[in-house]
Amino acid sequence: MDWKPNRADKKPIYKQIADYIEQGISSGIFSPDSVLPSERVLANELQVNRSTVVAAYEELQSLGIVERKKGSGTRISTDIWGISHKRIPNWGRYVEDGSFLPNLPLVQRIRTEIQKNDLINLASGELAPQLFLTDQFRAILSDQPFMGHLGYDHPQGNEALRETISLHVKEYKNIDTNPSSILITSGAQQALHLIVQCLLKPGDAVAIEDPSYCFSLPIFQSAGLRTFPLPVDEHGINPDDLISMHKKHRIRMVFLNPDYQNPTGTVLSLARRKRILELSAEFGIPIIEDDPYSLTSFDGSVNSTLKSMDDNGNVLYISSLSKIVASGLRIGWVIGPPQVIQRLADAKQQVDFGHSIFPQWIASEFLGSKRFSNHILMLRKELKRQRNEMVSSLEELLGDQMEFFVPEGGIHMWCKLNAPIPEYHLLEESMKKGVAFVPGSIFGSKKGYVRFTFGRGETHLIRDGVLRFADALKIIQFN
Repeated sequence: MDWKPNRADKKPIYKQIADYIEQGISSGIFSPDSVLPSERVLANELQVNRSTVVAAYEELQSLGIVERKKGSGTRISTDIWGISHKRIPNWGRYVEDGSFLPNLPLVQRIRTEIQKNDLINLASGELAPQLFLTDQFRAILSDQPFMGHLGYDHPQGNEALRETISLHVKEYKNIDTNPSSILITSGAQQALHLIVQCLLKPGDAVAIEDPSYCFSLPIFQSAGLRTFPLPVDEHGINPDDLISMHKKHRIRMVFLNPDYQNPTGTVLSLARRKRILELSAEFGIPIIEDDPYSLTSFDGSVNSTLKSMDDNGNVLYISSLSKIVASGLRIGWVIGPPQVIQRLADAKQQVDFGHSIFPQWIASEFLGSKRFSNHILMLRKELKRQRNEMVSSLEELLGDQMEFFVPEGGIHMWCKLNAPIPEYHLLEESMKKGVAFVPGSIFGSKKGYVRFTFGRGETHLIRDGVLRFADALKIIQFN
């Protein structure tokens, strides 16, 4: 037998052996009437423990692929070829073997608990229900009934919406673009997925912020990319770190969230933005600018985006309505060179045949009206009020046990516990108390942090949520 198990593979060796034998039976390497090698012989041949072969044979027996009789050895089951018997796919194995990785178990757990139980939700990265625009959308439908067609639209998205977005980003973010350089996506998440899948290949090195939302996304690992962390301080990443990282790893792409970064709430300084753009041009490294929060600036000032300062076409700009209008609307966009946009649009067509026309129509009507500017003014005011409620609650209830950065925009609060605490136990105890948050380790290498989303917490529940968290923290500390 020429085949040997791969000891560097994350899949257990016994499962590798079972998979090899199952594939061998299907391909004819092992004939239907043959007896498989004994446990001891196969163990010696593969240089593994006999118990590993036993586990592999037991796995195959549980699937009905082999029959095992004491004194007769292990034989391929005759039932799998019989017309009167049916084989059930091993769905568990299919689930394990798929190339697209699942969310982190802790992320899945938080989501499940929030949906299943009546928790105060300080975890989900979205706006509180009272900030959604249900009434305004109803008004749009009432004032101007939808008259468009419901067939497939342009591969890059509805042209009217793309025209509206080109005017929107010019007015609010000083970005010069045109509809041919815009792709409509199902939120920023799909935009990131398309970029990773279409513009990078397995083994490529990419730089991401640490901490960063990107750490919680399995798309980088699913694509076989090597991710390298750029530490974030109160002024964002340090461009010098990018220089040394590129010299060592040949970075192919940099992913940044410059304004009110998730989870820290920090803003990349103007000097660092300029230097990063210089390095991008010097090394030829594309920058992916993810900008969900810049319009939430509490004082109304909007920082210069990297894209607005990009003279060389090195920046792919991502934004959406998810964090400022409604997460369920699923309207996002990518702005970049036309040849890149066409490549991404082709991939999106393969996935979903293009975005649904109806939410695009709603988004275009809303973005192009005075309703949007009025909404942003309201949103800034309400988010600042919720931020202040979070700050005062943390100071009063946890002032001597936690340090935190006070953001001037966005929806998140990044907090550092002053004493080492098992964060998963803290989360479990907090959910028992009726409040959910996100442990900091999900976002990167830093330990002892938690992220509270004040944008998702309804104002009258924020203090109660912090109080429940404080109670859970006391229980953990005294146990």
